[in-house]
Amino acid sequence: MSRKKIAGIHWRLIRFTVWICTGLSLLVLVLTLLSYGLGLQTLLTAQIYDIPLLILIPSLVVLTGAVSGFIFGYGIKRRMEMLAESIMRFERGNFAHRVPASGEDEIGMVADHLNRMAERIEKQVASLQKLSTEKAQWQERMKQAVISEERQRLARELHDAVSQQLFAISMMSSAVKETLPEADIQINKQITMIEKMAGNAQNEMRALLLHLRPVTLEGKGLKEGLEELLEEFKAKHSVEIDWEVSDLPNLAKGIEDHLFRIVQEGLSNVFRHSQATAVTVRLAARNRQVYLKIIDNGVGFDMNKPKASSYGLQSIQERASAIGGIAEVVSFPGKGTQVEVKVPIVDEK
Repeated sequence: MSRKKIAGIHWRLIRFTVWICTGLSLLVLVLTLLSYGLGLQTLLTAQIYDIPLLILIPSLVVLTGAVSGFIFGYGIKRRMEMLAESIMRFERGNFAHRVPASGEDEIGMVADHLNRMAERIEKQVASLQKLSTEKAQWQERMKQAVISEERQRLARELHDAVSQQLFAISMMSSAVKETLPEADIQINKQITMIEKMAGNAQNEMRALLLHLRPVTLEGKGLKEGLEELLEEFKAKHSVEIDWEVSDLPNLAKGIEDHLFRIVQEGLSNVFRHSQATAVTVRLAARNRQVYLKIIDNGVGFDMNKPKASSYGLQSIQERASAIGGIAEVVSFPGKGTQVEVKVPIVDEK
């Protein structure tokens, strides 16, 4: 639609120059006829190179107006298209883009204002990301003490109580089996089964102690943390998960934390609502932006209905906005859902 409007400006300029040239030529013609006392009959019969003047003059006027209007209008159109393209980039969150120099006229002034606006927004995004990082670090420090203490307490109680009791059951079962006569085959089988169950329970308890931790980055990089998260989801759920996490530049702690939680929330939505059999996660950085996509082949939903603004999707959009990014959700009934998040990468001043 914007390209059509810009093209309309081009053609309106051509029409304008044609009318201006026509008006000026008529004015000059009338003044010439009056100055030399010529009549209209002279104009109708005059010829140049056997071409009637009445045909030659309008043709030259229209051609001159069209050519000059096309040249002038084309330049204006190209500069307006450049402005429109830059505005669309800003609209998509790419505030690192700058409008090229566009002259000293009003269009050039608009370009300069847009560049200054983008620079201010970029600084605001950097400030927002810095605040988000500081907030995330503060929250991390506050909760780490409580989480660490609680984890140690639970692990200690499980190890000292449940694990020791399971070990005692296993040892007692083994001892009872040794004291029973070999003729009691059925009892030996049952005691062996008890011993095996106690051993399996011990193994499960060891795994539980290893997993007694919150699902956060915990000092790991975003790529490493996401791969670990996705591996864990893949092991626990029947949904086929495919992912591609590219190498990322050094991101602020707040950005990494929010992106990690956006993936958590997105996967949670997939497993709770989408009825999908496959989900794809893509994370990459290019053109000074971080791109995250979560795509599933589930039932999808009608974006015009209230479900499109569910709590999970709102949480993703709020997290993206908190780090200066944008989140877009595209879904159709029966065709799955795509969540795309774009976050600008700005240098901290």
